[in-house]
Amino acid sequence: MEYVRLGSTGTKVSELCFGTWRFGKESDGTVETDRSTAHDLLDTFEAAGGNFIDTANVYGDPTGTAEEWIGDWLAGRDRRDFVLASKVYFGFDDGPNDSGLSRTHIRQQIRGTLERLGTDYLDVYYIHRWDDDVPIEETLTTLNDLVREGKVNYLAASSMAAWQLTKALWTSDVEGLERFEVTQPRFNAAYRAPVADYLDVCADQDLAVCPYSPLEGGFLTGKYDRKGRNPEGSRGELYEWDERFDDRQWAVLDEIRAVADENDATESQVALRWLADQREFQCVPIVGARTVEQLDENLGMMDVSLSEEQYDRIQGAYE
Repeated sequence: MEYVRLGSTGTKVSELCFGTWRFGKESDGTVETDRSTAHDLLDTFEAAGGNFIDTANVYGDPTGTAEEWIGDWLAGRDRRDFVLASKVYFGFDDGPNDSGLSRTHIRQQIRGTLERLGTDYLDVYYIHRWDDDVPIEETLTTLNDLVREGKVNYLAASSMAAWQLTKALWTSDVEGLERFEVTQPRFNAAYRAPVADYLDVCADQDLAVCPYSPLEGGFLTGKYDRKGRNPEGSRGELYEWDERFDDRQWAVLDEIRAVADENDATESQVALRWLADQREFQCVPIVGARTVEQLDENLGMMDVSLSEEQYDRIQGAYE
C-alpha cells in the first residue's frame, strides 16, 4: 500500500479509504454487513496496509452501530496506527436540538462518537451536511474548540455547494479559526460536471478530496451494458440503469473497459486508479464492500498503473 499526504496536512493515509456505511445497515429486514463480516473486512483492509477508515455517527441500524463495531475491532490494536474519520449533522432523536450543526448538537455527538469508537480523539471530523439554520461562525468556533481540546485533529466537509465551502474557508481565515482540510463529495470518472466548481475550490485551496461513490454506485464495475442485460438481482436490473445514465457516462465506461483490457485489470480497479491519480488535488477514494472478495478486487488497484495517455482517454470520454 502506498501512503499519501492528506491534502496540506502532515498526516499520511493509505491510497484508499475504507467506508463503513453498510455496517449494520438493514435493507428489507436484512443486515447488509453483519458484525463478523465487518471485522473480516477491516482485517483485510489492515492486512493490505490500509490505515484510513471512514464512518459516521448515524451509520447502521440502530444508529451508532458502525462506530461501535469499529471500536470493538480497534480495542485489540494500537489506535495510533489508524486514521479515523467520522461525521456530524444527523441525530439519533427527533428533538429540536437533536440534529444540525449547533454548538449543542456537535458537543452531544462528539461525546457519543468518541465513546462508541473507544478513543479520545478523531483524526478527521466532517460536517455531514451544510446547516442553513445555524450561522457558520457558530459551527466553526465549536469545531475549532474541539481541535484545541485535542478531541479532533482536522476538520472536514462533506456534501455542500461550492459557494458554501468557499464561505466556510473564508470565515475560518477571517476569524483565525481552524479550517476544513478534507472534503467528501460524490465524484468519479462518470460523475463530474455537478461537482466541477466544488473541485475547483479544493484544487485552489489544497484540500484533500475523499470521494464517496467512486464507482458510481456500481455502474463503473463493468457489469452493465447499454442494452439492459444486467446481472439478475443487481442494482442495474432493479433500477433499469440502461435508462438512468447518459451517453457520456456510457462512453466513460466503454473507455474504462478498454483500459482495463490493456492493463489486465478490472474496470473497478481502473476507475479507482484514475481517481487516485488526479492531477489537481490529492484524491483518496472511499471504497465500500459487502464481501472480502469485493474488497480484495478494489485493493487490486494498487497494482494498476495508468499511462498519461490512458488517463487522458478516460478524462476525455466524459468531456
